[in-house]
Amino acid sequence: MTATPPAVPVRIHGPEHDADPGRSYELLRLQGPVGLAEISPGVVVHLVTDYRAALDLLHDTETWSKDTRQWMNQVPPDSPLMPHVQWRPSLFFADGSHHAHLRSVITDSFNLLDPHDVRNLTFRYADTLLQQFAKDGEVDLVAQYAQQIPLMVFNALFGMPDEYAPRLMEALTGMVSSDPERMAEGAQSLNEYLTSLYAAKAQQRGQDLTSWFIDHPNGLSPEDVLQQVIIVFGAGNEPLTNLIASTLARMLSDDRYFGSLTSGSLPIQHAIDEALWNDSPLANYSLHFPRYDVEFYGAVIRAGAPVMVSYAAANSCPHSNPPNEDHRSGNKAHLAFAAGPHTCPARSTAVLVATAAIERLTAYLPDIKLAVPPAELAYRGGPIYRSLTALPARFTPLHPADPRRHGSPSGQRPAEPVTDRVSA
Repeated sequence: MTATPPAVPVRIHGPEHDADPGRSYELLRLQGPVGLAEISPGVVVHLVTDYRAALDLLHDTETWSKDTRQWMNQVPPDSPLMPHVQWRPSLFFADGSHHAHLRSVITDSFNLLDPHDVRNLTFRYADTLLQQFAKDGEVDLVAQYAQQIPLMVFNALFGMPDEYAPRLMEALTGMVSSDPERMAEGAQSLNEYLTSLYAAKAQQRGQDLTSWFIDHPNGLSPEDVLQQVIIVFGAGNEPLTNLIASTLARMLSDDRYFGSLTSGSLPIQHAIDEALWNDSPLANYSLHFPRYDVEFYGAVIRAGAPVMVSYAAANSCPHSNPPNEDHRSGNKAHLAFAAGPHTCPARSTAVLVATAAIERLTAYLPDIKLAVPPAELAYRGGPIYRSLTALPARFTPLHPADPRRHGSPSGQRPAEPVTDRVSA
């Protein structure tokens, strides 16, 4: 195997990338299907930008390992990347039979959720949030809606009372902060939350994910149970927030959707499919490490070297699908949820929650519109996610006597709290 001089890494962090990630991916494609990318100051990885190459990597468990332990010393301990790459005894960083052992616990447990109950649960929390700002006539749909619903739902699905959701949000927000002190506080808060969660479920089971994790025939230890809970929270929260926000941004800024808020001319699922193709909520992730030196799509990669998949670049790759957005609606071949053995095990639940949250909002506030031109929307920095910093919108304020402030958009009774299937 003949090594060639390494290319200059393309920076996929910082203001230039945040403003125009597509340009970063085009520069990477000039290096071939696999390029070199700097994901943090001094931290360089091979980045897969080609759709077919990404699929091949994600399906090949013989060549590639997900274990990050031999590489983590190359990431500064106080780096914002650390929470995303730090090895844990969870399915995210496991291989082979051990990965299958852990994954079946999660997939089997999520399969016990009743979709109707999850939908009603999302409606209930959507109503709670909507009633908080409906009188104002304006809202930041990121901070006041999209960031809150996922953790409210996950908190309930894992069996905790509603009052614990803000604690969970504060903990996870702190853990991904660039401030080392906030990161430490977030980690401590999450540990306290998890301790309370396990103690409650160990004492009394419920019809919830934590109880099903504990009682699964695979027999997980208490630590293993909590590590799988952490990975669901960590892997599910931010991407789901981003999916809700980016779909709403698309619907409120695209003339094809403007009439759909009242007339149903284009379904919400159409907008979600487009967002998953064009604004992948998880932009770059899925670290893999070759077990031996390998030549992969023209790139010479040494054993143990980090390789990351760019879901965003792969989805926009010429090999992914024709660029016609109408063709992509309904097409589930995007890589927003990865592929192969490590495909997101909660994919259907995530889409269900996003759909219900958006459906409730657009029915409740049918004349909602962006408060700024779409070109002024900004994205938070970082190589992992594609996250709107804010989504300001305005609408006709609802009078306190409006029936929508006391129930469903149609004035019917709000969805009842779901306690028999998905919460303790």
